[in-house]
Amino acid sequence: MSTSSSLREVAVLGATGSIGSSALDVIARHPDRLRATVLAAGRNVEALLELCRRHRPRHAVIADGKALPALREGLRAAALDTQAHAGDALDALISGDACDTVVAAIVGAAGLPSTLAAARAGKRLLLANKESLVLAGELLMRAAHEGGATIVPIDSEHNAIFQCLQGRQDDGSGEVSRITLTASGGPFRGRDRASLANVTVEQAVAHPKWSMGPKISVDSATLMNKGLEVIEAHHLFGLPGDRIGVLVHPQSLVHSLVEFIDGSTLAQLGLPDMRTALAVGLGWPRRLESGVAGLDLLAEGGRLEFEPPDTDAFPCLRLAFEALAAGGTAPAVLNAANEVAVSAFLQRRTGFLSIPALVEDALEALPPVAADCLDTLAEADARARCHTEAAIAHHA
Repeated sequence: MSTSSSLREVAVLGATGSIGSSALDVIARHPDRLRATVLAAGRNVEALLELCRRHRPRHAVIADGKALPALREGLRAAALDTQAHAGDALDALISGDACDTVVAAIVGAAGLPSTLAAARAGKRLLLANKESLVLAGELLMRAAHEGGATIVPIDSEHNAIFQCLQGRQDDGSGEVSRITLTASGGPFRGRDRASLANVTVEQAVAHPKWSMGPKISVDSATLMNKGLEVIEAHHLFGLPGDRIGVLVHPQSLVHSLVEFIDGSTLAQLGLPDMRTALAVGLGWPRRLESGVAGLDLLAEGGRLEFEPPDTDAFPCLRLAFEALAAGGTAPAVLNAANEVAVSAFLQRRTGFLSIPALVEDALEALPPVAADCLDTLAEADARARCHTEAAIAHHA
């Protein structure tokens, strides 16, 4: 396995997405230290082939098995010696010697198996798949501990906390009084609930600060993204929900704050660009040039503003805190119902305000049970999806 002073071999899961693209940008800047050895994508063969031509990995994985022949043929036509694989080979590649570092950026619950495989295999895990922690945080953290994995969160907020704690992976709870995640407020900050009834898909995905995929952009617009991050922070840093706060910070320059028992508060600041967090994860404990400019506060307006989140207009944040407090399978139900509701909204089958309503309905209909194994979590996930789909069909 590579060390920090040798060539780090990186698997990028979700390579064709926005986080995968940012990771590959950072990797390409450091050919003497970093190499992309495994690229994995969902079903976009042409995009994956283009990345293979540019980065020449040893392995390319397409989740959709029906697309494997096209991937093979494309690699052959490009005269690349990259080996083509279907999705069911991904866990074995991650667990073996094909990589020592894994960027886990597959969106949704589909990213959980590969994330767990990386943790169990003791890899450096750059975690951007928040659903892995929301669904199975206790299992993932236990697997990482037992496997000797290092988890570096890539969400800007959790990465900021990681940096403020100097990368320490013990829970730090004895010295930390409170952590505060910041939220941009999304595209609808300042609007009341009634004004959100006729929000369009185009408006919801137009994030004012970050460049993200459609699902995450909608989650940011509903503040569910921040709610999921609260649950993540609980698992990553060992703090209960009542010691995790959220502040709306429209400039998106302060990414999180950590308050210590001596009265000190540390904050991490930077421009809103995922490459900073990815460079931290890829280079830690050393710093790597990321392609992101330094922060000029005067050029950015010279103001840092903070305000409380409006959980009446954006109840998803409240629902996430309630699911964390309920424990067990409640976060899995929250996540699954939200995935189905957001997908229906993006397909224009339901309205924007229906997203929190559907999630709350699923949480009320499916009381939590102990989340003691993956099978239990998978069942809760499936039941929540089925329930939410039925609710959408009923109200259509």
